[in-house]
Amino acid sequence: MTVGEQKLMVAVKRGDESRPPLLIFNGIGANWELAKPFLEALADTTAIIFDTPGVGGSPLPRRPYRPLRIAQLGERLLSDLGYREVDCAGVSWGGGIAQQFAHQYPRLCRRLVLAATSPGAIMIPGRPQAFLRMATPRRFWDKNYIQKAAPEIYGGAFRKDPAMIDRFAEAMSGPPGSGYLYQLLAVVGWTSLPWLRSLNQPTLILMGRDDPLVPVANGRLMARLIPKATLEIIDDGHLFMVTRPVKTARRIERFLAHEH
Repeated sequence: MTVGEQKLMVAVKRGDESRPPLLIFNGIGANWELAKPFLEALADTTAIIFDTPGVGGSPLPRRPYRPLRIAQLGERLLSDLGYREVDCAGVSWGGGIAQQFAHQYPRLCRRLVLAATSPGAIMIPGRPQAFLRMATPRRFWDKNYIQKAAPEIYGGAFRKDPAMIDRFAEAMSGPPGSGYLYQLLAVVGWTSLPWLRSLNQPTLILMGRDDPLVPVANGRLMARLIPKATLEIIDDGHLFMVTRPVKTARRIERFLAHEH
């Protein structure tokens, strides 16, 4: 689809159209196909996800952007698709965009799901070695490298199941260097801390107990600041939406259906 001046690769998983759809913002460098197991695990929810400009099937934009711009793209995409109310979810890097979206469009965003994410630049840092490996997109095209690096970057199930790493690697498409750089630059200096208390949406915060990148303490911090937040800790790593798609999808759908 073309949204404004930007072409976007968009995926829609159809569900119960009588309920608000779930708009998903993906992690850094992640093409939409990485979320396919989670999308397929959703029982009743319509879900919408798009590749961030410069990643996957969405071409590189003319200039770098900030989270505000990606949130705007999400809003305009929803308008083009005819939706006036949505739930919003964000994973890791995309969790920052989801927070920005909920802040910018409080009337559009009904409920918020934050998975393995933080309040941005002012966060409780993870393990330095994991961040160093994240600084390069090499894992997206070097299959040998991802086998060695995945346990250290993502933790959880990737520490025990090499076959799971292979499936994850097969679903990845290597982003252009500029696209990955744009995503890194987008969140430099960005933080949601000054306005988290103003988020009025019921919010589900999911964190992995063994997450080398984003420690659970970040989830606890956000849960204290967001007025209607619930924090749950999952016995897995950073990518529990990939490694435990069915369990995660069921928990999120219960939350979206007002069942606690």
